[in-house]
Amino acid sequence: MNWSTRAAALAGAATHRHSRWAPAVAATPRHLFVPRWWERGSDGWELHDGPSDPHRWLDAAYRDTSLVTRVGPLHADHATEADRPHGRPTSSATLPSLVVGMFQHARINEGDRLLDVGTGSGYGAALAARRLSDEQVTSVDVDLYLTEAARKRVGEAGVAPTLDTIDATGDLPYEPASFDRIVATVSVRTIPESWLRVLRPGGRLVTTIAGTSLLVTAEKDEDGGATGRVEWDRAGFMHARHGDDYPPGAAVRLAKTAELDGDEVTRGPYPVVDVANAWDLAAMLDIEAPGIEHEYREDGEQRVALMAHADGSWARATATGNERPTVHQGGPRRLWDALDKVRDYWLSNGELPVRGARMDIMPDGRTFLGRGKWSVELS
Repeated sequence: MNWSTRAAALAGAATHRHSRWAPAVAATPRHLFVPRWWERGSDGWELHDGPSDPHRWLDAAYRDTSLVTRVGPLHADHATEADRPHGRPTSSATLPSLVVGMFQHARINEGDRLLDVGTGSGYGAALAARRLSDEQVTSVDVDLYLTEAARKRVGEAGVAPTLDTIDATGDLPYEPASFDRIVATVSVRTIPESWLRVLRPGGRLVTTIAGTSLLVTAEKDEDGGATGRVEWDRAGFMHARHGDDYPPGAAVRLAKTAELDGDEVTRGPYPVVDVANAWDLAAMLDIEAPGIEHEYREDGEQRVALMAHADGSWARATATGNERPTVHQGGPRRLWDALDKVRDYWLSNGELPVRGARMDIMPDGRTFLGRGKWSVELS
């Protein structure tokens, strides 16, 4: 199978030609890491089997795009053509340009020891081991099957980083200051204390804040904490999970939201918005009111936005075109009011104070964004 020409083209698409990561991308057979994958169809997720359609396999594997490899608890490797899972994606092969971008934000030097959090398909760990060396790269994932499959596939690709099955948000079985760099391709709400323990003073970590598109970098201080910032780049990763699947309930809550009358019915001051795809708005809202689930629908000129939270709060806004919406809300909090508060701030100040914001991480992992008039502790 002639994959090398395609890998070279992928290197050109995912990196710039003078990047030190370009040779690693060009030399790594990405198709080995995604023999089967899921694509969303009209009747749930649809399975694709690479070896049975080699041309499509290579086309998919060497595009700069993410490929979903696990939906809910069902890995594509274990599925049949008849399976149509309807859950949330729980693992993927991340688009190479984003993997490389995360590594570039880490400012990795030749002798650095790297902890790669979120093994997934194993492709990122393979790139890092090829760029550095096997001995310098350790990759962890909570999913035993993923680490076992990745170990086989990185070997087939000609590298052998250390792969461990660990929930990286808990204790880590490594000596203090074991790593110079930590790069996470799963998102976390606050920085785990264990990451700070295994990162050397002066070492750098890169991750994303769960529920947002915020990519953050920080360098460890001598006191055991870390100081950093929200980068201007955007990135989105799956939340770090602690078991076989994410907790259930979000889809059920949103479905109920579409039918409830509400404790309060008002007219909103702003047009209905697809919050999940308005990245800075979504990020700011999730910092102010974390844990909200969103759904947005359009039917001709009719627009509907649904919001729900595990505490029982919910909101539904409906409108025709850009008219002011009718807003139904219920539960202990008014979620649409929280959204309007963020939009008020945006209109008054011309921007939201998230990109470029300072980040302070205490030695116990407590994480603060911003300073002065706008400062918030993540939770």
